[in-house]
Order: sequence, then C-alpha cells, then structure tokens
Amino acid sequence: MLAIACDKGDSGYCAPSTGAFRLPSLVDFTVLGVRFEITKFTLLLLFGVAVVCVFFLASVRRSSLVPSKLQWMGESAYRVIRDGVARDTIGPEGVKFAPYLASLFFFLLVMNVYGVLPLAQIPVTAKISYPAFLAVISLILFNYVGIRHHGAAKYFKGIAFPSGVPKAMYLILTPIELISTLIVRPFTLAVRLFANMFAGHLLLLVFITGTTYLLNTGNFSAIFSPLSFVMSIVMTFFELFVEMLQAYVFVVLTASYISGALVEEH
Repeated sequence: MLAIACDKGDSGYCAPSTGAFRLPSLVDFTVLGVRFEITKFTLLLLFGVAVVCVFFLASVRRSSLVPSKLQWMGESAYRVIRDGVARDTIGPEGVKFAPYLASLFFFLLVMNVYGVLPLAQIPVTAKISYPAFLAVISLILFNYVGIRHHGAAKYFKGIAFPSGVPKAMYLILTPIELISTLIVRPFTLAVRLFANMFAGHLLLLVFITGTTYLLNTGNFSAIFSPLSFVMSIVMTFFELFVEMLQAYVFVVLTASYISGALVEEH
C-alpha cells in the first residue's frame, strides 16, 4: 500500500493527509552532537544511487564495437541527454556537461518513479530537502561556469547591468536581475519538482484510500467505488508521466542556466 499517515474523522476512518510524508525514523544516531535519522526516504535514496551507478557501470564494463543489449541501453540513455539536452540547449560546449546532466536526469527519474513502484510508493523528491539540495548544486554549477568563463567581475556585471538598457532603469532592473538569477532560479527549480511530486502522491492517496472507504462504508456509497478505483489507475499512469516530465524539466532548466552563464553578453 501507499505510505499513509492519517487523521481519523467521525467515521473512525483514516483520511490521507500531509502526514503521509512524515515517515518514522528507522535508525537514530548522533555524530559530534548532531542527531541523524535514517528513514525510508534515506534508504530509497541510497538504493536509487546504487541502481543508477550499477546500471551505467555494467553497461560500459565490457564495451565492444558491436554493443550488447545492456551496452546499447546505457549508450542510448546517455545519448538522449547528451544530444537532446546538453548539445541542443548549451551548444557544442554542452558535451562536457553531459555526464552531470545525464546522471542528474536518471537519478531524478528513479527518485520520482518511486511514487508508483510497489513497496516504495512514495517519491523521494516529495520531501523538499532533496529538490532543494539539487537546486543548490545547479546554482553553484552555473555560477561557477559563468565566473570561470568570463571572470567574476564581468559575470556579475553582466547579470546586474544587462546591456542595451537605459542607465536610469538599472535602479529597478539590477535588484530584480540579481534576485531572479541568484535566488528565484534555485527556489523555483526546487519548488516546481517538489510541488508536482507532493501533489501527485497526495492525489493517488485520495483515490486509493477513497476506493477502500467506499467499499467498506456499508451503505449505497459502495456503488461509487469502481469510479474511484478507475481514477486511481488513471492517476497512476498520469503521475508516471509527470514524474518523467519533471525529471526532464529539471535537467533542461539546469542546462539552460549553464547556457545563459556562457553567453558572451556577460
């Protein structure tokens, strides 16, 4: 079943709530006075990292001119991001960022798809800390790329003082550009992914637990249970599509930020 924490109403039946995302600690320990907790999110995260690493390492372990099925799958998966995102969005220089972008995409894909996988059935990215951490990495990356390519002074001057703008407008435009680039970009990158995963999982909870409730309520409401069941199936496939799409959007936006940091207007 889906991970469910609930509030009991007058009927005594559990209704899905945001408590579904507050998973209990499995292991607690303290290091240098700092308390750490291992939860289901942590285990899914570690397992997802292992899956992505093992898949790509295994696909290149015995490379040959005539690829095996596993090698073909690994190369094809990598090529989709290298050619479809890195090169198309950043240009020829994007190839050197392809390993990171491909790793990011397939890691996010696994973290998102957990939401519809049996036993896991909760997306890791529905916990805001994980998308936020990845957004901070993207923030550091595209700023580092821009500083290294242009130099710190020229890079931040290009952000704060866009060319072709009347000087009087800089009083309004400069703070907007700085906030937009350094704060809004990572914030929206994280919240977009988190909100989609959070809302999608909550909707699945509503329809699946709703089906169970309607079947067991003991009155005419049971006749509506097939509709709720069908909607839970439809929402599962829709959620799978959204999970794949959001992983792609996160990577494309990261690539576009890198591309923007490299443009010569800085």
